[in-house]
Amino acid sequence: MNHAEWVANRLAALPDALPFADGSLVPIGDVPHRIRHVPQSRGGAWLQDGELHVSGAPEFLRRRVMDFLRAEALHRLSPMVVVKTATLGVTARRIAVKDTRSRWGSCAADGSLAFSWRLVMTPEFVQDYVAAHEVAHLKYMNHGKRFWNLVDRLTPHAAAAIPWLRAEGFRLLRVG
Repeated sequence: MNHAEWVANRLAALPDALPFADGSLVPIGDVPHRIRHVPQSRGGAWLQDGELHVSGAPEFLRRRVMDFLRAEALHRLSPMVVVKTATLGVTARRIAVKDTRSRWGSCAADGSLAFSWRLVMTPEFVQDYVAAHEVAHLKYMNHGKRFWNLVDRLTPHAAAAIPWLRAEGFRLLRVG
């Protein structure tokens, strides 16, 4: 098989893109929520009855969904980080949510933690693992044995979350 065939096969195997549009399903905490455009309402975007309601003009729908998911990711991940940093007696300088495509999280040398907003679509055990992974970097800026021992101390979910991210993570990159 030549390179062009290989690339064509890989692209064909990708899941369909999932745009943020009225009627689309978007996972939040690994639970599908239908996007429901309610143009006459006010308030941006909110969860109601298993749906993500989005107000305003249609041209703002995508941005409002994205803003909601970013805020929700920060809302879910921040308490996990706070609990784990308290356990270690360390402090995260800052917690941010970004639109990364190559990492689920990162820890900067100054103690700032950043997470992909796409984690909001994963099960809670995956979010817990990624939070533990990045908090462990506040102690060890490497992936050595002591680092992994600390991750295991901070979360019981590494053994399930790592394979989940490898198997399902690419699907989340097609959302939005």
